Amino acid sequence: MRALLKFSRAVDWLNAQVGKYVIWLIFAATAISAINAIVRKVFDASSNAYLEAQWYLFAWSFLAAAGYTLLHREHVRIDVLNSRLSKRAQVWIDIIGFAFFLTPLCIVVLYLGTPLAIQMYQTGEMSGNSGGLIRWPVWAALPFGFTLLMLQGWSELIKRIAFLRGQGPDPMGRLADKSAEEELAEALRARTSAETPEASALSDAAPQR
Repeated sequence: MRALLKFSRAVDWLNAQVGKYVIWLIFAATAISAINAIVRKVFDASSNAYLEAQWYLFAWSFLAAAGYTLLHREHVRIDVLNSRLSKRAQVWIDIIGFAFFLTPLCIVVLYLGTPLAIQMYQTGEMSGNSGGLIRWPVWAALPFGFTLLMLQGWSELIKRIAFLRGQGPDPMGRLADKSAEEELAEALRARTSAETPEASALSDAAPQR
């Protein structure tokens, strides 16, 4: 079990790193969209390459971050029903889901999608749109993203089995690491709390008229 937990931590780290940098793909898509709008309005010119680059980047950000989303338990869940069950029942539902639904789905997608991505690379297929882009870079996002998702599913499966065996922490709670927004909110709250007693002390020390 110790070796499996070590593998789980490695997968968690990998998806955490991928998720940290995927946000730049969203930034790039936004920048390309803005540039395309400016060029079209100012110079009355445009290209299908701009439009296709945007959805290429969106596809990569969506698929590459799938494992990161699962790591942070931000995927869609039926919490109305799940929250009414005991902790062990929730863990068992997750185990069944990861083992018999998520893993087979990822394997099927990889089995069907990887040969297509390789074929696109070998043939150098281009977009059917005028001025469009080569197709294989966006198809490569499919095996990349589903590999990370499957690995994260195995990591979550290991953590839940370890929990049931009493060898791991509660996998259903929130992760300890915080987003930049959460860290900023906590810093602002701490600053406000520090300033409030100081303001109260100055008010008490002020001379009464």
